Amino acid sequence: MSKPTIVLVHGAFAESASWNGVIQRLLDAGYPAVALANPLRGVRHDADYLRTTLTGIEGDVVLVGHSYGGMVISNASPGVTSVKALVYVGAFAPDAGESAGDLAGRFPGSSLGETLAPTKLPDGTNDLYIKQDRYHHQFAADSPAAEAAIMAVTQRPITDAALGEPSGEPGWKTLPSWFLFGSEDLNIPVEAHRFMAERAGSRRTVELAGGSHTVAIPEAAALVELIEEAAR
Repeated sequence: MSKPTIVLVHGAFAESASWNGVIQRLLDAGYPAVALANPLRGVRHDADYLRTTLTGIEGDVVLVGHSYGGMVISNASPGVTSVKALVYVGAFAPDAGESAGDLAGRFPGSSLGETLAPTKLPDGTNDLYIKQDRYHHQFAADSPAAEAAIMAVTQRPITDAALGEPSGEPGWKTLPSWFLFGSEDLNIPVEAHRFMAERAGSRRTVELAGGSHTVAIPEAAALVELIEEAAR
């Protein structure tokens, strides 16, 4: 049987190249893969964009979302029969009516807000970036400083409206899900990750000691192992 396509959805303050280590391992293992350029404009908007991309993929699909990308895969997957599994990587797994901001603030420990630099947009909303001199510690503390410096420069912003937009009915209620996250995530508190994984009935939850919000960059092999489990 042919292997499913692995569709990777990055979150805020990252871009598709953040999946490079994962993509190389997936291709080596014979999995077709697509790294979506997530617009980061709003939950419904971004979910619609992902859903459109899925129409062009033949065969079964496993959706993998990082951070805010979890909001997107949760909202894009309902009703898409090709999607067979969801993998959340340091990601939000919202219930209906919950926003990323709600979930990040439900438990203590997130220091993201104090690191953000807003840029005013013509419609009155803001694009949000992480200040470059705060990026390594806040976002990617378990990656080398030189690598984090490049990530800080290439980060893509998210609108403040997207972080406050409530979710619709999520796909994890009808699809099997897997979770991986780091114990030292400074964007989404580890207690929030544990709560979301348990609520979603996670088939397997991997908590990596000392891992940052982008733990799957240095621990790409651990994520690919989990993706392969979901694919099977």
